[in-house]
Amino acid sequence: MKPDPLTFVLFGASGDLTSRKILPALARLADLGALPEPFVLVGVARTKWSDDEFRQQCREAAAAAVPEQQQETSLDDSEAPREAAGTSGSSGSWEALVPRFRYVTGDYDSDDTFGELESVLRDLDDESGTSGNRVFYLATIPSLFGEVAAGLGRHSLNKPGTGGSFARLVVEKPFGTDLDSSKALDASLHEVFDERSIYRIDHYMGKETVQNVLALRFANAIFEPIWNRRYVDQVQVTVAESIGVEHRGSFYEGAGALRDIVQNHVMQVLALTLMEPPSTVDPIAIRDEKVKLLRSIVAPDRSAVERDVVRAQYDRGTIDGVAVPAYREEEGVAPRSTTETFVAMRLSVENWRWAGVPVYVRTGKRLAKRTTEVAMLFQRAPHLPFQGQLTSELRPDALILRIQPDEGISLCFGAKVPGQSFRVRTVRMDFSYQEEFGGRPAEAYERLLLDAMLGDPTLFIRTDEVEQAWAILHPVQQAFSDDSLALAHYAAGTWGPASATVLLESSGHHWNNP
Repeated sequence: MKPDPLTFVLFGASGDLTSRKILPALARLADLGALPEPFVLVGVARTKWSDDEFRQQCREAAAAAVPEQQQETSLDDSEAPREAAGTSGSSGSWEALVPRFRYVTGDYDSDDTFGELESVLRDLDDESGTSGNRVFYLATIPSLFGEVAAGLGRHSLNKPGTGGSFARLVVEKPFGTDLDSSKALDASLHEVFDERSIYRIDHYMGKETVQNVLALRFANAIFEPIWNRRYVDQVQVTVAESIGVEHRGSFYEGAGALRDIVQNHVMQVLALTLMEPPSTVDPIAIRDEKVKLLRSIVAPDRSAVERDVVRAQYDRGTIDGVAVPAYREEEGVAPRSTTETFVAMRLSVENWRWAGVPVYVRTGKRLAKRTTEVAMLFQRAPHLPFQGQLTSELRPDALILRIQPDEGISLCFGAKVPGQSFRVRTVRMDFSYQEEFGGRPAEAYERLLLDAMLGDPTLFIRTDEVEQAWAILHPVQQAFSDDSLALAHYAAGTWGPASATVLLESSGHHWNNP
């Protein structure tokens, strides 16, 4: 299904996110024949470009893109480093569209900018037949989101043009920096756009494995009956990066791992993994169940934060045989910084399905391996007739959802080792998207951009989801900000500080390290 004709307006058109992610994704959609007909792109930024200079940037960005399966970049797209050139397979489909593209130079707080944009959109509706439909994408720094939305409102661009049926606003994360700022941001956006027209984008939600959680749970009778506290012993979510902060030191100083990863990616993955079955796959039903799950996660009090949360920062170490600096030695980082690059937490979900099941989450930079996965570890068999050395290599049964870089699913269970003795150890049965379906799966931005143009909000974040995620982490943020929770340290190239290991061992559990 193709979207209706529209004009795609890209604020922050000269930025890194635009060149690395958005333009290549749009070019790929063009090559697949998935873009609306007609489709016109309008860039808006402070950089002084002509229409032709912007069009050349569009061509170069598509040609220099590297598929995300080949990348290891920071998970925060708005600040990640530019990758080396490769090929995207961009063809004549994108090239045929580029001559129509337009560009508006101006400040985001200037009415002249929005006045010119209004004029350009009106001309395009007449010349290209875009029918007054608009999608506005905010790829600017977060502090400008409210300002841009207000400018659109002053010039009535929050409403479709003549003959149009929609005007949508796509907002990049982060959605605020804490509970209060997220509420203030939503209030400013809602002054101009209603909630159904706001699409908060988190690229993790566009990954195939994240989406496949729904299929795995609700299309397979062998899994759904055991997806509960009766059979599941613990749930673990790991978002690990082997890279450091790269050139993002000054940005990361004001963010840290809690804001950068836990509040958005981790909470969204948890919600999909643990939510109740929706009555239908309707976007409202799915998002309602995600919110219900988030409301069931207990926000820890101060004593629980001290007991169940670990914050840490990486020191010098070795990654793939190469010595790497400590976080405090990175460019843009304060010599005595207390910003966390690692967070581990034990959470509890107080509902009928998950009561009593600990949920462990961790994220960090400069860890031993780049990986993102959800591990569901099951209860031990109530009785083993073979004991001691015969089962020394037997670990708990587990279902592991591999989100990146090797997207797939693993089922871990016990099997007899060939030989005379009855020795049992854990083995893995793997499903790989690449091997099963072949080709390159659609990248996250391709899927999400197309959904925004189609008006499908299923994989986008609703305002009550954002607010509830911040509410869960609010006490943790307070403890971090007043330094009441000690900052641990870990060597780069390891799986984090010893205190993160102790967090699980105190309950008789162990991290599922890939």
